[in-house]
Amino acid sequence: MSRYDEAKKIYAQLGVDTEAALNKLKDVTVSVHCWQGDDVTGFDSKESLSGGIQTTGNYPGKATTPDELMADIDMAFSLIPGKKKLNLHASYAIFEDGEFTDRDAIEPKHFKKWVDFAKSHNMGIDFNPTYFSHPMVKDNLTLSSPDEQVRKFWVNHGIQCLKISEYFANETGVPCVMNIWIPDGYKDIPADRLAPRARFKKSLDEILSTPYDKSKVYVTLESKVFGIGLESYTVGSAEFCLSYSTQKGITPLMDNGHYHPTELVSDKISSLLVFNEKIALHVTRAVRWDSDHVVIYDDETREIAKEIVFHDALDRVFIATDYFDASINRLSAWVTGVRNVKKALLNALLMPAEKMKELQNNNDFTTLMYLQEEIKTAPFGDIWAEYLVREGIERDYLSQIKDYEKEVLVKRV
Repeated sequence: MSRYDEAKKIYAQLGVDTEAALNKLKDVTVSVHCWQGDDVTGFDSKESLSGGIQTTGNYPGKATTPDELMADIDMAFSLIPGKKKLNLHASYAIFEDGEFTDRDAIEPKHFKKWVDFAKSHNMGIDFNPTYFSHPMVKDNLTLSSPDEQVRKFWVNHGIQCLKISEYFANETGVPCVMNIWIPDGYKDIPADRLAPRARFKKSLDEILSTPYDKSKVYVTLESKVFGIGLESYTVGSAEFCLSYSTQKGITPLMDNGHYHPTELVSDKISSLLVFNEKIALHVTRAVRWDSDHVVIYDDETREIAKEIVFHDALDRVFIATDYFDASINRLSAWVTGVRNVKKALLNALLMPAEKMKELQNNNDFTTLMYLQEEIKTAPFGDIWAEYLVREGIERDYLSQIKDYEKEVLVKRV
């Protein structure tokens, strides 16, 4: 008898059907961020990374061209099991033959190579307007700027990104999630907290007045508590973004690094599911602050997955990764982080959710605690190994990444 068969029996004793769990996980899509491969540099600006964001480390082999980045993504995807989407920022527009178009006028044609890449992988594309690392980010402000020229530039950028998002959906046949996040804020205590938020609302209203197919493009809005150089005030606070999303009927997005250290996104998911048809997540790992460390198989990642699975919301939650680490092999960072999201989802699927909820409803917290503890020592690793086998993916990915590093990454200048 195989280790999987033995594990299957143990889980059955706990009331879990491992086959049902594996079949469900097979259909879960995770949107994988492109910016891990080049430290959020992009291809459209010579500006250094800004907007309260910082990448640390100088590990060799950073992608510096579209072809290099696509090759690295291709390699990483070959080591990540399950369904995937590609998550792009607008700063990854590809210009050819000396052409350049600024962000307020980018067009679908500047992303045709990405569409071709996505089609070759039979996957969809998600998209993010890039409101940072650009000369038109004036005094740390974009859509909330009192300078009308600056504000209008970024409104036009958002409008163009809506058109590009619908292009992605039409070309790939998969709906596109377009996420809006701005870095706007102030380093020290502002005199006026209201006016910047009123301007931000006006800008969003102007962007969303552009006609788009809401069955093909899901616009999401992401909040943040603070950033480097924006410690005292952030325009796009959680309260603002949730209120605006509710009023406009768009999709709220929560990044689990964008809250105070004592707040947990896992605790917020159920509240948002009560009031929204769909929600979106950026899964990351915050170490003391929004540090965008590689996702590990930790308590909060497992709790986030459990909330999605227990509430039968796998088809209601857009799951994406968002982190960047330049201190380690970038491909390993990709593969490790996305695999851990998948692990957390499988872990949740291997829990007797209905039984546990029934025990809670019956106030049988003694049995609930017993079951919660017993499931922790069930042979999860054997089920994970079976999942990888069925996906045609090897458990050991480090050796392949090290080979790729020797053959490709270290040769880059």
